[in-house]
Amino acid sequence: MASVTLRFALRGVNVTKTSIPRLQFAARSVPSVASVGLYSIAAAASPKTPREPVVVDRLSGKHDGVVVIRMNRPESKNAISRQMLEMFKCTLASLKYDKQARVVIIKSDAKGAFCTGADLKEIRSLPEEEAPKFVEEIRELIEDVAALPMPVIAVIEGFALGGGLEIALACDIRVASTESKIGLVETKLAVIPGAGGTQRLPRVIGTSLAKELIFSGRMLSGYEAAKIGLVSYAVEEHAFERALQIAEEILPRGPFAVKAAKSAIDHGMEIDLTNGLLLEKEYYSLTMQTKDRLEGLKAFLEKRPPAFKGE
Repeated sequence: MASVTLRFALRGVNVTKTSIPRLQFAARSVPSVASVGLYSIAAAASPKTPREPVVVDRLSGKHDGVVVIRMNRPESKNAISRQMLEMFKCTLASLKYDKQARVVIIKSDAKGAFCTGADLKEIRSLPEEEAPKFVEEIRELIEDVAALPMPVIAVIEGFALGGGLEIALACDIRVASTESKIGLVETKLAVIPGAGGTQRLPRVIGTSLAKELIFSGRMLSGYEAAKIGLVSYAVEEHAFERALQIAEEILPRGPFAVKAAKSAIDHGMEIDLTNGLLLEKEYYSLTMQTKDRLEGLKAFLEKRPPAFKGE
């Protein structure tokens, strides 16, 4: 496997000794899905199984390699509680080094809601000194979503407000139902988005539009969000199926190359074009050293589908 340590300046004009986050492919000792009490769709169907706020499904067949994270607090429209937060973070930690996970889809089991941000009732019940810590942990959760090395697709059906939209903004691709309600509404509570919204929204839709939406706290429909590029697709129904179609297009591609492309794009957005092109060159060089590249060339010459292994 190619070494993936790259050193470059995240800011400034010179390529120096600053190191970027490594592309991760090897298994590490991290909490497993089973160890944190998450369960599959089969377990979820059992009437004896208590409902958990986060459910993980590993798909098979033509969707082998797709991992679905389902938020499951319908009574609160998936407002993030401490239990949900901890289970979500453990799930992401487990997936970060999982070579079998090629695409992650984040969706909701709560009818009419993707996620409505932090559970304000739970925050109000916390001791005064604990509330800021809880909000900081939500911020860390959303950074963990953004840090996943494989493509992450958000499926928005219903309300995606505040921290809920910030989760979706941390994903690589967003698919929404046309009737979804999407917005950073924090100014209605006299605060500002505090988990990446003020930084990621302008990067997605542009500064002026982002300012207008954040200043006003306006909610958009999924259809309106698609028109301004906030979501990639708005569909009247079957948003999850549309996300699966996107995953189907990604799954046959070289896993190392897909992860390298994601990292090059994400980190390239934070630096000037000159350094971004140098970064791209380094990642391209890494993909040239992989077994997958040789397999791709061999498969092309033999007129057969490649069998990529992420090596």
